[in-house]
Amino acid sequence: MNLRTRLTQTDILLAPGVYDGLTAALATDAGFEALYLSGAAVAYTRLGRPDIGLTTASEMAETMALIADRSPLPVIMDADTGFGNALNAQRTMRVYERAGAAALQVEDQTYPKKCGHLSDKSLIPANEMCGKIAAMVDARAHDTLIIARTDAVAVEGFDAAVDRAARYIDAGADVLFIEAPRDRDELMRIPQTFGAQIPLLANMVEGGATPMSSADDLQAMGFDIAVFPGGIVRALAHTAKDYYSSLRNHGTNTPFKERMFDFDALNETIGTPQMLKLGQRFDGKP
Repeated sequence: MNLRTRLTQTDILLAPGVYDGLTAALATDAGFEALYLSGAAVAYTRLGRPDIGLTTASEMAETMALIADRSPLPVIMDADTGFGNALNAQRTMRVYERAGAAALQVEDQTYPKKCGHLSDKSLIPANEMCGKIAAMVDARAHDTLIIARTDAVAVEGFDAAVDRAARYIDAGADVLFIEAPRDRDELMRIPQTFGAQIPLLANMVEGGATPMSSADDLQAMGFDIAVFPGGIVRALAHTAKDYYSSLRNHGTNTPFKERMFDFDALNETIGTPQMLKLGQRFDGKP
């Protein structure tokens, strides 16, 4: 089932954030139906830097290709601003499609962008964003969804975000994403306004500007997709900090062993026995 068909179903689509083949494999094994490749997560993990527009389109495409090689699930891919003007957005669409993305999320921030839950963001004019969306529609070669994101709530206010969102729908967006509503009332107003027109995405960021809600709660409001893009990085970074501190203090991993896989358990988790067995079919031995 492709992503567009899945969004016609009643149940909300819960997509966890991933940033490499390992997290994609673990999320797939956990039973999710789709994945979310966050630009922030790639910046955090590959660069060890904040989400302030430092990640390149080529780094994202390479990451997407590695994830597609590891998981059959559809991936919603963060395309930031399209990395430039409408022509850049077209190229981003073509490159990301070839890498395996099932949906591209593009936003109306200026380039370079910032994390949607940081302050001091700035926006491009709405008509310029409409041009990017239309250009991406024109460039796509497959049934790749275009998710239009507006960051206007923090810059111009909620009503302006609604006005921009309506224009982005008219420009050809397949899914709407109003980033960082500041309270539950603003969050609920999104499906009240657009729920009958287009699938809606809600972004849950631990400690961010939007109050945290469960997928069930978001479904009851009228959202169709719930993404938790950076939770895995925050969880692993917390664990890694504890791990390195423990190893430095004790000179051994013994005190930490109950919080980690041993050699055999990790190999089982990533499918080493199955891959070795598969390889035996092609090694030419009788």
